[in-house]
Amino acid sequence: MSVKALRRKRNTKNVNTKTKRFFIQFLFISIFFASLSYVTYHYREAILYYFSFKTNKKLKLNKIAQARIAQVFSENDSIIAGFDVSEYQGNINWKVIDSVENKKVSFVFIRATVGFDKIDSKFYYNWSQAQKTNLIFGAYHYFRPDEDAKLQAQLFIKTVKLKKGNLYPVLDIEKQPQNQSMVELKKELKIWLDLVEKKYKVKPIIYSGQRFYEDFLCDDFADYPFWIANYNFFAEKIKPNWQIWQFSEKGYINGVETLVDLNITNESQNKIKDLIISK
Repeated sequence: MSVKALRRKRNTKNVNTKTKRFFIQFLFISIFFASLSYVTYHYREAILYYFSFKTNKKLKLNKIAQARIAQVFSENDSIIAGFDVSEYQGNINWKVIDSVENKKVSFVFIRATVGFDKIDSKFYYNWSQAQKTNLIFGAYHYFRPDEDAKLQAQLFIKTVKLKKGNLYPVLDIEKQPQNQSMVELKKELKIWLDLVEKKYKVKPIIYSGQRFYEDFLCDDFADYPFWIANYNFFAEKIKPNWQIWQFSEKGYINGVETLVDLNITNESQNKIKDLIISK
């Protein structure tokens, strides 16, 4: 082969290599900007909120957390919003409770009891004040996994007077036991649930984190309504098998001096109506 032919072949190879390299670079750049455009469009509500956000004078709020709240509201059109409180929220001004991120709040769960021996120090105040609002409200019990379930149920029943129009009672279970197996814990949970159902004539709601729910509860308690906590930034929509979704622990509501847990439920499926005592 002549020298000219070799040079021509080498040049052609170099041109082809440069062309391939350019094409690959162009492809990656195109994918990057396409992805960026999609993310920007998808999170447009959150991004706009982030840059327009002004810190509340009373609270040092997390801009990213508040932007996510705005994003969840934008992704779930047919929902109603609520919150839950305990003694950790201090003295609440129930007269001015209204909305969160321009979304009206419609329901609230109030912690009543903990274990077999503790009544939330703000329960009676919060319960009496909630009755003066237009909120749908109910009570929940924080279950201690290594304490007697019957005694825990008796404390809740003695403390909470539910009536027509209130939300179903709630069992809050979040931790694994230290002194017994999960099999035994499930038996204890069933004791609490049965006693409370017998008293109020409705199936209690079970509250838990998503991982705990999927690992231990969803199969054995499938016939109970579930209220699930998941604060994952990329979780944006309530799942069909969740009656209520607690999606943030960093909400701000006028009248509450601390951050609160925020919840949504699907209004179009009447899920909140299914959780209101009717008799």
